[in-house]
Amino acid sequence: MANTIGTSTLSETWRIKYMKSTLETNLRKAMVSRAIFNVDESGLFYIANPYGNQPTASVAAVAGTYAVSNVTTTDDTLTVTEQVTYGEHIFEFEQLCARVDLWMSRVDELSYAVAQRADAWVLNEVMANAGQNYTTPTGGFTTAANFLTILANLLSKVAGFSEAYKGTFLVVENTDLAGIIPAMGSNGFSMADAVLRNGFVNSYMGVDIYVVRTGTFIDATTTTASGTKTWTNNGSRLFGVKNVATYACPGGINVDEKKVTAKTGKELSVWMNIGAKVWTPKANLIVEVILA
Repeated sequence: MANTIGTSTLSETWRIKYMKSTLETNLRKAMVSRAIFNVDESGLFYIANPYGNQPTASVAAVAGTYAVSNVTTTDDTLTVTEQVTYGEHIFEFEQLCARVDLWMSRVDELSYAVAQRADAWVLNEVMANAGQNYTTPTGGFTTAANFLTILANLLSKVAGFSEAYKGTFLVVENTDLAGIIPAMGSNGFSMADAVLRNGFVNSYMGVDIYVVRTGTFIDATTTTASGTKTWTNNGSRLFGVKNVATYACPGGINVDEKKVTAKTGKELSVWMNIGAKVWTPKANLIVEVILA
């Protein structure tokens, strides 16, 4: 089945000629995983990160003696078994009839589509393996009066750990801003003025706030290469310390173009191998925020 190519009238030819050389793309969703997780593009499909038992020191009267404990280590690994893919065929006449560079524009658009799908997958996988959870006051983020209380409680979940110096993040959906923005604009002086003047700010009380579209956090059960994977993330948001979970994408985004028998033009395929891991010793630095 042929693709559908848009047309324009001859009178528009000169305007188009001087506008731009790439296709206009659809609305794009924000991607956040790379900003908040440790990204591994080393090319490894198997990452080992063993950890030792937590030592506990003791205090006693000066005696010149001490107790000797055994050291134990536990394997903690990430095996990349999932892959995000997309492919389509562009016929030669579609390339020739288009007034812009159709091929390069499609490479860009397809690459984005694969990366965005991987981003959503990683966010859900990390949330599913969070070591802590917190239930908000009734109304969640959409009730402005809850915002400072929620942030204070979330910060208390990770306070006191040395890793907290890396900074914290909160991922919310766009509908949550109905309460977050009024809260930002009504608390403090310089911060409130900044919000009233410029709108939403992406850092508040030391927490970097990222916004994704509604429907990013989902309930899903799928059969994957690593077995059945179940997420129950609908109605939840994600908080934690930056760069303690790992987002693995061996080789990054891959693009291939090939000739297909009995078809003119070329087939374009884009794929990305992905995996995500909340390492066991750091699990309590990731928090699932459950909306009440």
